[in-house]
Amino acid sequence: MRRLLILRPEPGASATVRRAGELGLRALAVPLFEVGPVSWEAQDPARFDGLLLTSANAVRHGGKELARLRGLPVYAVGEATADAARDAGFEIAVTGDGGIDWLLGSIDSDLRLLHLCGEDRREPAGAQQAITSLAVYRAKPVERPDLRGARGAVALIHSARAGQRFAELVQDRESIVIAAISPFAAQAAADCWEAVEIADAPTNEALLALAARLCNNSPPK
Repeated sequence: MRRLLILRPEPGASATVRRAGELGLRALAVPLFEVGPVSWEAQDPARFDGLLLTSANAVRHGGKELARLRGLPVYAVGEATADAARDAGFEIAVTGDGGIDWLLGSIDSDLRLLHLCGEDRREPAGAQQAITSLAVYRAKPVERPDLRGARGAVALIHSARAGQRFAELVQDRESIVIAAISPFAAQAAADCWEAVEIADAPTNEALLALAARLCNNSPPK
């Protein structure tokens, strides 16, 4: 069985290691980024019909300004994001498990949404809603992550930025299999890997299902 390399920031990295262990996988967490808050000021909630949240990090690092926005319903990408928002006192209007584009395509096109997000983000393609993006956290690259365990592993790529960063750090790629959460993440990881495969859906569970297949069906190198 191949080792599974988990590159996402904490606390998601540890949570994914635990879930991978439940699936019988040998997982190693080597976060490529550290997430922290940035200074921001909440806009007038009367200007918006709801909050768009695409990461639980927006709630974890949003700070005291979040309180001014609690009257707005939340449109969340992923159960983890919805759970974090609910725990912070927000009402959840919709939870989408198909990524941001799927979520926006499933809700009213006339909504005015305030997107609390990270400094680095992918703007949704073809969104009909009026979306105002406001950065409330940043993901800072870890300067020298210990990637000695990468050789022969299956590497989980949770974002396009992680794919790009992993490609920058790893020169010896021919023994590493990439398991990407989306086509954007796979494309950012570039090429010259042993293989690159994309999860059936842009969710952590779908990505881990792909990883389980790759770890169990491919002999370690």
